[in-house]
Amino acid sequence: MSFNYATMSTHVKELVITTCVNWIPVIAGGVFIRNLAYRLLFKKMGNSVYIQNGAEFSGTNNIEVGSEAFIARGASIVIRTPNTRVVLGNKVALDKGVIINASSDNCSISIDENTYIGPYTCIGGPGPVKIGKHCLIAAHSGIVANNHIFSDPTELIRNQGVTHQGVVIEDNCWLGYGVKVLDGVTIGEGSVIGAGAVVTKDIPAYSVAVGIPAKVIRSRQHESQLTNFMEHKLEQIVS
Repeated sequence: MSFNYATMSTHVKELVITTCVNWIPVIAGGVFIRNLAYRLLFKKMGNSVYIQNGAEFSGTNNIEVGSEAFIARGASIVIRTPNTRVVLGNKVALDKGVIINASSDNCSISIDENTYIGPYTCIGGPGPVKIGKHCLIAAHSGIVANNHIFSDPTELIRNQGVTHQGVVIEDNCWLGYGVKVLDGVTIGEGSVIGAGAVVTKDIPAYSVAVGIPAKVIRSRQHESQLTNFMEHKLEQIVS
């Protein structure tokens, strides 16, 4: 078996820098020094990034972090292959214990600006995952872009491979506590997914969906149109 010295060198560099960084106090000057150190690791890093002690990173040369991003203690970003990327937009926040796992070649996980990922949420490939702007993902959610193949009962499931179509969560969505989003799903812009739901099929834009499997129970767009209509009628009556 061949030995990849370049990969080993990268891992050693990550380990040395992250270990040293954890000793630097999180104060005004310390944050500046810590960010200088992280710039040696990440492919791209914006300004005013705040990374707490205890955050873990692997495959940092394929990680991009936007300005004013926040990564909490215990969060981790793991990249296992060289042709993989993780991109965090400006003002993205990863709360405590968030795990982003990009586990195969050509996997791409991107989280757009001003999106919040709640504590202990897991996001993983190997399919692509794209989360839009201004989203709220509550704690203990799971966004997984793969499915195990299990069609052959005579073969171990782990040996039958996986499918990976990818997951898309469009702008301004709110996923409640413990929501699970499965491979091949697109959640439309402005949608709300109730706590504990398991999303197995596409959700149209501006929908409210709940349950296992998640089903649309109403449209936010229609509610907005009705409210605007009633307000207009009330204005006519008053005037």
